[in-house]
Amino acid sequence: MSQQNDNLKWLNLTRLALPVKVLFTGYLMAIGVGLMMAGLQILLTHGMADGKFGLSVDDIVYSYYGNRTGSKLETALNGIMKDKAPPAERLEIIKWVRNGADRKTWEQKIKPIVMKRCAKCHAHIPTLPNVTKYEVAKKLAAVDHGASIKQLTRLSHIHLFGISFIFMFVGFIFSFAVGFNRIWKMILIFTPFAFLIVDVASWWLTKWNPNFAWFTIIGGFAYTAASTVMILSSLWQMWIMPWRGQYRDCNAWKGECDR
Repeated sequence: MSQQNDNLKWLNLTRLALPVKVLFTGYLMAIGVGLMMAGLQILLTHGMADGKFGLSVDDIVYSYYGNRTGSKLETALNGIMKDKAPPAERLEIIKWVRNGADRKTWEQKIKPIVMKRCAKCHAHIPTLPNVTKYEVAKKLAAVDHGASIKQLTRLSHIHLFGISFIFMFVGFIFSFAVGFNRIWKMILIFTPFAFLIVDVASWWLTKWNPNFAWFTIIGGFAYTAASTVMILSSLWQMWIMPWRGQYRDCNAWKGECDR
């Protein structure tokens, strides 16, 4: 048994075979770029919900609780769609929304603006509401209650299933790391999963009470920070430490490499 344990002294990031390091590195680099793209996507969607660039608590509230003093259409015109039409045309649509979104005004004034400014995308991209149709536009002109239960259910299961797999493989690679305190190593591996649940739960709670919006920001920041530490540490130990001659002869899964 002792001889068998000695044969596993290579089981850490500094001693892995080169093909395995290349495999792990490719995965971590792709995930790292993916995290940055996810952050950019959040800034360009949720981050513009209040009409200002940058993610804020108001953005989260508008996305999940809604802007219950206005409509989804008005929120979009003052937020993510603000640059798609000049102020005069946006104001004309907002006045139509606030005056009850009647069909006569739609046909005379609003539809020509929509066809000119919105149809290029909204009439041809299946994932976008087709606001060139009166019935769709009128529905969006109703009071904004944020994300629907159907939308939250779909987003929740996609995030929980998909992102959990990402965190599992990042944590699996990091489990071969050396030089970490065992408790902190376990905390780092578990943190993304815990705060992913906090993040998703906060969407539902924010729909009920906007004060929970803070937990969305806290959850996203925490799992991103923990993942970043694991990714960078793993890459450092696979490439920089060996390059410096800092090899470790220990079995990471037996706890021999921990402080």
